[in-house]
Amino acid sequence: MRAIVDIPDEQVEDLARIGRREGLSRAELVRRAIAAFLRRHRAPSSANAFGLWRDRGVDGLDYEDDLRREWRP
Repeated sequence: MRAIVDIPDEQVEDLARIGRREGLSRAELVRRAIAAFLRRHRAPSSANAFGLWRDRGVDGLDYEDDLRREWRP
């Protein structure tokens, strides 16, 4: 995808300087910056959900059973 963004001249110059030093294009530097930003802000994975009930003092299955009893006739 192509996108048009306004970047201050100073940042464009900084990108160009870094690009020359690293042998990368400005576009590649921007792609890498976006990827790093997305990694930092990604929603937690389901693996982070394990242990959520540990400190609640209630058994998760018992809680679920109580909720489902409301649905029974």
